[in-house]
Amino acid sequence: MHKLALGLMSGTSLDGIDAALLQTDGETVRAFGPALTQPYDESLRGALRSILGGNGPVAEVERRLTEAHAQTVEKLLKRAGISPDVVDVIGFHGHTILHRPEQRRTWQIGDGAALAKLTGITVVNDFRSADVAAGGQGAPLVPVFHAALAQGQETPLAVLNIGGVGNVTWIGADGALQAFDTGPGNALIDDWAFRHCSRPLDLDGELAASGRVDLDTLKQFSHHPYFAALPPKSLDRDDFRAYAEALVGHMGAADGAATLTAFTARAVALARAHFPQPAKRWLVCGGGRHNPVLMASLEAELAVPVINVDELGWNGDALEAQAFAFLAVRTLRGLPLTFPGTTGVAHPLCGGRVTLC
Repeated sequence: MHKLALGLMSGTSLDGIDAALLQTDGETVRAFGPALTQPYDESLRGALRSILGGNGPVAEVERRLTEAHAQTVEKLLKRAGISPDVVDVIGFHGHTILHRPEQRRTWQIGDGAALAKLTGITVVNDFRSADVAAGGQGAPLVPVFHAALAQGQETPLAVLNIGGVGNVTWIGADGALQAFDTGPGNALIDDWAFRHCSRPLDLDGELAASGRVDLDTLKQFSHHPYFAALPPKSLDRDDFRAYAEALVGHMGAADGAATLTAFTARAVALARAHFPQPAKRWLVCGGGRHNPVLMASLEAELAVPVINVDELGWNGDALEAQAFAFLAVRTLRGLPLTFPGTTGVAHPLCGGRVTLC
């Protein structure tokens, strides 16, 4: 039975809250509903940045974050012209402030019970903890949704999400899934733009476009041991921060942005070595697809078609929010969220914590 679900995603890029409505049974999608992005104000963005790693006033920031999500739900429902009582469930990812699966730790702030109370809607949150506790990476979580969207597409196919961290879903001809984090996504670029230009991101890749890639540094970056490590594997937002700083910290703003952008594309290219078969096409979602310098770098590195998912009729800005709507319904139905090929967990595993309303 299909349900009307509302998904919420706050990504590691720290740009804002994505919200989307979806009619789904957790296996197929009947209809896509309205979606929106609510940007963070500078105060909340700064507060989130200050607690990355699990330091500082986490409880206070979690309260503010949860209230901001409730306001976003209200705004989306008003735009859609529907009342809360027709929504069956909210999938609430929260915001990742720490991800250390090798220590069996992952931390997404966001109070599911408080959100249920504020909205009057049943909430599913804490999607990653069960997988990590069972020895999985806890990420990526979206591959099962990618597979649902990609039905009918030519395979093998790669779906690349470029958020703060990059992650890829490889889909085989028989529906087989393999997924893992590729490396840095937008986070290093965003942090560089913030540090050097007081901008939250390198809008349209303008800063990178004005600089030059240091090819020797790019080659050195490619030797990071993460890239040779076999999947399953996942990353915290800041895992590459110190390494990248050592490589580009001496550069000017433009050349640093250009080289960091090349890092993201090179990391994606290196991921191909782990695929069972080469992907015939790469479909790109996430905020990184809006960066023309990054997209051009991906095309040069991958040498096969690189397609913005918007060209297929997918909503690339809402896709991860839609995914958490989809996953919430899977949780309600007792369907697995993670699989050996996506997180390395020993067997398909359910997840998520339900707060009924």
